[in-house]
Amino acid sequence: MKQIPGAHSLYQIVEGEDEARACKDLPDDVCRQVPGNFLAICASLVLTKLGDLCASPKIVLTWLLGAIGAPAALISLLVPIRESGSLIPQLAIGAWVRRHPKRKGFWLLGSAIQGSCVISMALAIWMLPGTQAGVTVVVLLALFSLARGLCSVTVKDIQGKTIPKRRRGRLSGIASTVAGIITAAISLAFFAGQEDPTVTFYNLLLLFAGLLWLFAAVIFMLVEEQPGETSGGRNALSEGIKNLSLLKTDTEFRHFVLSRALLMGSALSAPFILLLAQQKDSDPATFGAFLLASSLGASLSASIWGFLADDSSRKVMLRGGLIAALCCLGLFTVEIFTPFQQSWLYALFYFVLSVAHSGVRIGRQTYLVDMAGGVKRTDYVSVSNSVIGVLLLTMGGITAAIATWSVPTVVLFLGLMGLSGALCTWRMKEVES
Repeated sequence: MKQIPGAHSLYQIVEGEDEARACKDLPDDVCRQVPGNFLAICASLVLTKLGDLCASPKIVLTWLLGAIGAPAALISLLVPIRESGSLIPQLAIGAWVRRHPKRKGFWLLGSAIQGSCVISMALAIWMLPGTQAGVTVVVLLALFSLARGLCSVTVKDIQGKTIPKRRRGRLSGIASTVAGIITAAISLAFFAGQEDPTVTFYNLLLLFAGLLWLFAAVIFMLVEEQPGETSGGRNALSEGIKNLSLLKTDTEFRHFVLSRALLMGSALSAPFILLLAQQKDSDPATFGAFLLASSLGASLSASIWGFLADDSSRKVMLRGGLIAALCCLGLFTVEIFTPFQQSWLYALFYFVLSVAHSGVRIGRQTYLVDMAGGVKRTDYVSVSNSVIGVLLLTMGGITAAIATWSVPTVVLFLGLMGLSGALCTWRMKEVES
């Protein structure tokens, strides 16, 4: 396949040092393909991250289903299905993918399914009455999440085979930064006025998001992938369950999963901060402020985190987790001692949390990819994601129960959990040496 025009020149902007020295962990023929692969993967990730914003279950789907009169019980299923549905099945998906020496086709399939599901959601909301539309969206979201899990497993494996060690962190960081900048512009457009956008506007937004995933699949076809290891590929489910033994036999991997689990607060605390702000001010501008805070947090910090992760992904996880924990504890203090604050202060806390979560996410993604090579990388991704998916459901139930009593207490609980995660991460080994 021909090289992408201008790929080498663009790659030199982020290279930062002699390319030969930076590519020592890949074969020579793969090293020559790094610039084009870097650009193609980065562009695809930018499009999918934009799609995630435009089809966000936390904001867009929730608002749309509420606007058409879908039952609250259906709406409450959106976020749990979106998050856990893409993680739990990875135990079986990872073993299935591992049996194939080339895995790019799985990412293409997953991206195409995600785009088709989002487009179908928009059509369902447009054509069906409230309850039927709600059921259809939930079913499509479940399929969307499975496809997302397929992409999650394969993209980390492909990055490990096509991008050298000290370039993977900045790949994720640059993609998040570009998507965050565009997100910031979209956020301003959403809430520039005083009135909520119409249902038709959000439906068009869903259609646009679906097209982004389809375009991402087209770009990802340009990735040059060499065959990988396929050892141990038997029945997907039984092999996946067998891989759970890694948590017992692999001390380094078990330590990583424990740290990642304790750092979940950087993601779980976000909706509770929004909920506290909504109690102060339910104006649409409040939602716009949170969208802007989220996008700016990613765009201003992701590339910095990415470059730092190439030197030490463990330190990036540690710093991000510590900032998130301190943010939660600071917000709890404000809520208890000075509860009558303006909603913009909560948006500021959300901005800091977004910066911290970006560090935790990029740090743990880079750490996991760098920790193992070959077939082990796919096993690590699938096992860790499946375990975290189950723990997310469990923690979701725990935090929901606490929230019925006191929302600030949930923030305190997640902050203390984050401090424990930072301590656990501090004791992890370095993997970039």
